[in-house]
Amino acid sequence: MTSAITMLNLLRLPELSKMTNLDNPNNIHLLRAIIQRKPFLIKTYKSFYHQLLVKIQTIPPDGKIVELGSGASFLKEYNSQIITSDVLPYDGVDLVFSALDMPFEDNDISAILMIDVLHHIKDSRQFFREADRCLKPGGKLVMIEPANTCWSKFIYNNFHHEPFNPRGYWGFEEGGPLSGANMAIPWIIFNRDSELFREEFPSLRVRSIKIHTPLRYLISGGLSMRQLLPSALFSLVQFMEWLLSPLNDHLGMFMTIEVEKVKVI
Repeated sequence: MTSAITMLNLLRLPELSKMTNLDNPNNIHLLRAIIQRKPFLIKTYKSFYHQLLVKIQTIPPDGKIVELGSGASFLKEYNSQIITSDVLPYDGVDLVFSALDMPFEDNDISAILMIDVLHHIKDSRQFFREADRCLKPGGKLVMIEPANTCWSKFIYNNFHHEPFNPRGYWGFEEGGPLSGANMAIPWIIFNRDSELFREEFPSLRVRSIKIHTPLRYLISGGLSMRQLLPSALFSLVQFMEWLLSPLNDHLGMFMTIEVEKVKVI
């Protein structure tokens, strides 16, 4: 255990010592700089963005496309129509608001896009009520969140600062917008409590859940660790993930969740 802690300390990015408060919006400049100098991480995010944008090709054409948790994201570079937003007043985001109280009219949004946001929302039920209210029929909520697999559980429990508690509920009380979290919440809602979700939100139909990415994000070091391999090996790692894809239900670290608003008769 001591050797693992020593290894983690050696891999940790030294500039993170300046981030004494995770909920300080001034951290965004540091986080954006970290992403831009890590090719593995940039390419991983690009692949995530591609997944999101493919899923919304069939949305109603006359509604807004909103990204929640846009802080360090560069998704808008691939679709200029996206309205960026965050709960913290980050430089460069279009709107600042809570996902629990969105400033949109009923049936105003064609798509809500999120990466690693749901597990930071303290009241998931209120969020889904808001999503249901704001989405147009045929509109989609598409998110990429932590998966609960043998591999991901081991990594998240031993090498990540955020809690991963599959026995938890649909929310939590402690912590701020970023410091508060339970990484298992998406799995809790859409896997463990999937029947309950269908009962409480009949108009929010889960269209697909895909588990993926066992290696790339981990090797990138994410936002807190050094990149583990040279950038030139990204294609090789991507190929290895393709070979491992039949085992994604056991090895994947993330899952893409596609939810569509339907008319309930």
